[in-house]
Amino acid sequence: MPVLRAWLALVVLCFAVPTWAQVAAPPQAKHMAAELAVEGPVRPGTTLTLALHFTPQPGWHGYWSNPGDAGLGMRLAWRLPAGWTAGEPLYPVPHKLLIANLMNHVYEGEYAVLVPISVPAGAAVANLAPIEVKGDWLVCTDQICVPETTSLSLRVGGQTPPDRRFDAWRAALPPLLDRPATFALTPDRVRIAIPLPASLKLTEPHVFMRTEQLVDYAATQIFTRDGDVLVAEIPRKGLATTIPSVSAILKLDDAGNGVTFAAHPGVVPAGGAPLGGAAGAPGPLWVLIGAAFLGGLILNLMPCVFPILSLKALSLARAGESQAHAKAEGVAYTAGVVLACMALGAVLLGLRAAGSEIGWAFQLQEPGVVVALLVLAVAITANLAGLYELPSLSFTGKGGRSNAFATGLLAAFVATPCTGPFMAAAMGAALLLPWWEGLLLFAALGFGLALPFLALGFVPPLRRLLPKPGRWMETFRHILAVPMGLTALALLWLTWRLGGLNFAFIAMAVGLAAVAILTALHRGYGWRAAAAAVAGVTLFAALALPNSYRPSVADAGSEVIAAQPFSEAALAQARATGKPVFVWFTADWCLTCKVNENVAIEREGTRDAFAKAGVIPIKGDWTRRDPAITRFLTAHGVAGVPLYLWYAPGKDGDVLPQILAPDTLIERARAS
Repeated sequence: MPVLRAWLALVVLCFAVPTWAQVAAPPQAKHMAAELAVEGPVRPGTTLTLALHFTPQPGWHGYWSNPGDAGLGMRLAWRLPAGWTAGEPLYPVPHKLLIANLMNHVYEGEYAVLVPISVPAGAAVANLAPIEVKGDWLVCTDQICVPETTSLSLRVGGQTPPDRRFDAWRAALPPLLDRPATFALTPDRVRIAIPLPASLKLTEPHVFMRTEQLVDYAATQIFTRDGDVLVAEIPRKGLATTIPSVSAILKLDDAGNGVTFAAHPGVVPAGGAPLGGAAGAPGPLWVLIGAAFLGGLILNLMPCVFPILSLKALSLARAGESQAHAKAEGVAYTAGVVLACMALGAVLLGLRAAGSEIGWAFQLQEPGVVVALLVLAVAITANLAGLYELPSLSFTGKGGRSNAFATGLLAAFVATPCTGPFMAAAMGAALLLPWWEGLLLFAALGFGLALPFLALGFVPPLRRLLPKPGRWMETFRHILAVPMGLTALALLWLTWRLGGLNFAFIAMAVGLAAVAILTALHRGYGWRAAAAAVAGVTLFAALALPNSYRPSVADAGSEVIAAQPFSEAALAQARATGKPVFVWFTADWCLTCKVNENVAIEREGTRDAFAKAGVIPIKGDWTRRDPAITRFLTAHGVAGVPLYLWYAPGKDGDVLPQILAPDTLIERARAS
C-alpha cells in the first residue's frame, strides 16, 4: 500500500504540473493590434462603413492589398446578418520598403482599412446579431514575419453613436480621379497616361499597381509630363499580352497624399518633359497666382460681395478729402483684405493637414461663426441707421484707417465663400500645393479683391469721379442701412437653416441685445454697466445656443427640379442608366449659387427640358460640412461651390461655367 500510494501521488503530480503551467502561462501578445469600428447608426437601404483599425508594434508593419514582391495581403471572412454584403476594402496610400532587392508595399504605423457594408432596404436594425469577421494577415519586421489570425465582433444598431475618427480615416484614403486613365503594353514596359493638372507639383511620385505580377515592383519608374497628362513608364514582369483594365494608386508625395485611378487600353502620349523639369518650374505657379488675382478682382462684381459694398461706399466717398488720407485708407483696406484671406487660407490648410475634410468657405459651415456674423450685421445696420457709432467702424469720423482695415477684414471674410471665374482652379490647386505656395495664392486672391479700393486711394483721377463729401453722406449712410439690414436677414435665414427656428430666434435676440448695449454706451451709460450686460448676454448665448441647436435635414430636392441627394453611389447608378446626368453643388450661404438656381436651374423650362431628355438631376447641398462632397470637389480640382457637371451618356463629366446663362441647361438637354 505505501508503494501504491507513492505511485498514485506521482501520477497526480505528473498531470498537475502541465495543467498548472497551461493556466498560468500568459497569452501570446499580438504584434498587430486590431479593432473593428463602425462609423455610425445603421439605416436600411444605405451603406454602412466599418473600419479595421490596425496599430502595429514599433518596428513591425502590415501590408497593402497587393503586398509586392514579398508579404501577404489581408484575408477577411465576414459573418453578417442575412442579406448584408461586404464590399471591397479601401486602403490608404501605402509606403515602399525595399529589402534585399524585394519591394514591399507596407504600412509602418497606425492605419485603418474601411469596408463598405450594403444594408438591404427592408433590413430590421433592432436586436441585430453582432457583426463578426475573422481576419488573417502577415505582420513583419525587417528580419522576421509572423502570420496572425484575429476574430473581431461588433454590435451595431439604429442608435449607434457616430465615430469621429472616420473623418480622419476617410481623409487618408486616396480619392478616385474623375477621369479614367489609359495604358498601353510594350514588350518590356507598361505605359500609363494619368490625367493630372500640370500645375500640381509632384515630389517622389510612385505608382502602386493593384494588378499583381504585372510590373517589376522594385524597378525604377519613369515619369514625364505632356500638358495635363502624367505619363508613367514601369518595367514589366508578367508576360500577358492583353489586359482588360488596371487599377492603381498614384502616390503624390511622402506626406501620404495620393489618388486612385482606373486605366483602360488606349493611346498614351509619347515624349513629354521629364518630371522635375517643367513640373518643377515656377511657370505654373505664377499662372495660378495670376488666376487667383483675377478671381479676386472679379469677385468684386459677384453677388457675394454686394452686401459689403455698402460698407465701402462711405469710405470711398470720404477718401476724396486728401491725397494722404486716401492712400492711408487704401493701404489699410488692402492690408485687412489680404490678412483675412491669408488667415483663412492658413486655417484651412492647417485643418486639412490635421485630417479634417473641409473646403473653401468652411467658416460659413460653422453655426457659431454664422451667429457671430449675424450679431455683427445687426450691429452695423443699427450703426448705419444712426443709433450709435461703433468704435472701430466710424463711417463719418476721422478714424479712417481703422475703419478701412476693419471693412477689409469683413469684406474678405464674407465675400470669399463663393468662387468665381479663374478662382476655382487656383483655390483648388492651393489645397494640393506646398503650404507656402498655397498661401501665395490666398494672398493674390486678397490683393485682387482689394485692388479697386487701392487704386482709388493712389489714382487721383479715379477719386475725382466720386461725389464730394458733404451733408448728403449722412443721408446716404441711413440709406445704406437697408442693404445691410437685408444682409442681416439673410444671415438670420442661414442661421435657421443651420440650427433650426429656436436657434435662429436666440441668435437674433443676442444681436438685439448687442445693439441695446451699444446704444446705451453711446448715450452715456458707464462701461461697468455695459461690461456686466455683455457678460450676461455672453453667458446667455453660451447656455442657450448649444441647447437650442437642432440641425434640420438637408433638402433632398427642390421646389421645381426634383433632384436626388448627391452621393458617389447615386452618381454611378445614374450614369449606368445611359441617360444624361446633371449634378450641381450648392450652399445656402453662397449667393452665386442661389442666383444661378433662380436664373437657370429652378425654372419650369429647365424642368420640362430635363423631363423630355430624360435628364437625371442630382444635388449636392454643402451648406453644412459634408466630407463626401468635400472629397468630390477636391478630386475635381475646386475648393468650393458652385460646381456644375454635365454627364452626357457614356462620357465623362463636363464642367459648366460658374455663371449659368438662363438657357444653358435647356440647350444641354436638347443636345442630349
